[in-house]
Amino acid sequence: MTIPDAIVPTGPLLAVLHILGTAVFAASGALVAARLRQDVVTFAFFALVTGVGGGTVRDLLIGAPVFWVHDPVLAIVCCVAAFVVWFTPVRWWSPKALDWLDAVGLAAYSVFGTAKAMSYGIDPFIAALMGILTTCVGGIIRDLLAGQPTILLRPEIYITAATLAAGLYPVLLAIGLSSAVAGWLAALAGFGLRALALLKGWSLPTYHFDRDQEGEG
Repeated sequence: MTIPDAIVPTGPLLAVLHILGTAVFAASGALVAARLRQDVVTFAFFALVTGVGGGTVRDLLIGAPVFWVHDPVLAIVCCVAAFVVWFTPVRWWSPKALDWLDAVGLAAYSVFGTAKAMSYGIDPFIAALMGILTTCVGGIIRDLLAGQPTILLRPEIYITAATLAAGLYPVLLAIGLSSAVAGWLAALAGFGLRALALLKGWSLPTYHFDRDQEGEG
């Protein structure tokens, strides 16, 4: 798939999606710390790891400067998100708050990660994989630290939604849409799939093949 140089994604779209994704993922990390009744330092640590973990891995793989090391704004965003969660009453956060924050972050970060990789000349297919990594790695690290099953071990539709957003973005660029329109459409598609999965309880089928039964037959 060839993407014209004129629409390689740069500019305001990246900035908006990056800040949005970082803030909501950081808040989701702080909410996990809240559930575990941790102190404010742990809140900030969980927020930072969740907010920048995936992007850190992406930048290392594509040979880009690690974004939050060279720009303190996003690390500050993570800390602010942690303090917002710390100082707000627990009743403000519904039991599903973490899932919905993750859904927003998923949509924003899947597109942003793909867009940034493409802006560094990465092939669109590999760039989409970088978008998926951007979305999922921070949450995986968060869950491992919290001692809970990661998204990789849950049948719910999560990575599939990230794949939809990350994969749709370069396809929309290839058919001639502007980077802004393609970005928002792809993000909405990813969020929509994740939202439907949350509302309707959708999940992927699990593996049921039984080798012993096959041998007996």
